[in-house]
Amino acid sequence: MSANANTALPLEYQTEQNRLNILGFWVFLGAEIILFGTLFAVYSVLNARFAGGPTPKDLFEIKDVMIETILLLTSSFTCGLAIYEMRRNNKNGLLLWFIITLLLGAGFVFMEITEFVHYVHEGATMQTSAWLSSFFTLLGTHGLHVSMGIGWAVMVIIQILRRGLTPVTARKTFIIGLYWHFLDVVWIFIFTFVYLAGMVR
Repeated sequence: MSANANTALPLEYQTEQNRLNILGFWVFLGAEIILFGTLFAVYSVLNARFAGGPTPKDLFEIKDVMIETILLLTSSFTCGLAIYEMRRNNKNGLLLWFIITLLLGAGFVFMEITEFVHYVHEGATMQTSAWLSSFFTLLGTHGLHVSMGIGWAVMVIIQILRRGLTPVTARKTFIIGLYWHFLDVVWIFIFTFVYLAGMVR
């Protein structure tokens, strides 16, 4: 590819190494789809096995779930704005929206931990039933991914502050953006097939 063609590309795609790394990350996301697909399959098999314990209607509070959903989906929007500012070569705009994204993500994690603690106080633990075991595993895996994403993004922010916007920091920012949007899509499936389906069943 010619130098002129390279400069016409977004910053994160301007080197061959960056393009390969981004392609490799798409492959990684394919493996993540298999992981979450497996967890959803297990949940679908066990979601009616309550063993005399609490059911989704006993535990789920639509208000809390909606707050979690709004926080995470809004963070996906602000993450998109961060990438937009990156492509405008606006480092300050990128950092502002990136930090807002992480604060929203941290709010989501806090809400989810609070939800889990509440369930445990209600006597709903992983040992209570097969349904709760699959529920905590699925949501815990997603929450852990969000938490790791926050830590990962903080390290990228530190690199941007030290090195500025370069093809390398742009690639890392773009990849964490892909990861964040993927987690939001997974949450939409959780919200639909775990919470909404559980409350109307």
